[in-house]
Amino acid sequence: MGLGIAVTIISLWVLHLVWTLGYVELTLASGIIHALVQGYLSTGLFITAHDAIHGVVSPVQRTNTYIGTVASFLFAGLSYTRLYQNHHKHHAHPADDAADPDYHPSNNYIVWFASFMWRYATVSQFLIMGTVFNLLKLVLGIPEPKLWVFWIIPAFIGAMQLFTIGTFLPHRKPHSADMPHNARSMKLNHALAMLSCYFFGYHSEHHLSPGTPWWGLWKVKEARSQSDLS
Repeated sequence: MGLGIAVTIISLWVLHLVWTLGYVELTLASGIIHALVQGYLSTGLFITAHDAIHGVVSPVQRTNTYIGTVASFLFAGLSYTRLYQNHHKHHAHPADDAADPDYHPSNNYIVWFASFMWRYATVSQFLIMGTVFNLLKLVLGIPEPKLWVFWIIPAFIGAMQLFTIGTFLPHRKPHSADMPHNARSMKLNHALAMLSCYFFGYHSEHHLSPGTPWWGLWKVKEARSQSDLS
């Protein structure tokens, strides 16, 4: 099931991008709608790579590595190896000032986001994105505004969605003794949790059960909520 969901998200991202770049006329309305849709699918790409990091896309590790590499590359030319290493450090030392590569002690959204983006940016990433951008523009003749609205801006939307819901809001200070792994969760609301970031807002549950795929986190959330009520 995990592999099927991963392949579906990757396929939807590719198909929607091809459709918008090739067949959708760029207007204010279409630009906003399709940028948001592609942004949400871009978030799904990263969540898919994240599940591959935890080995829950497939019971075969080689398949996890393949899916994670593809999803990371499509998201923005990211290095899956770098994501893998940093994310496991994050789980080992969540919200630790010195040891968590995804955390920034300033607690300032802008500074933290800039640090987050810088930590994952590489020269090869910019070379890949720049090369693909120019190939699409100069060889295939896709207008530059379309590339920005339907491809580049959605990648930033996805990055901000992931950072806000999956890093800043759950791990920001203050931390307290009743926050396992220095992680808080959004309130029980499955529709909002899915729409906001593929249930990743249930972040304390993810740290408590990192072997649960994103589409199963709502069950962990419900189980914890029922336990709190009993």
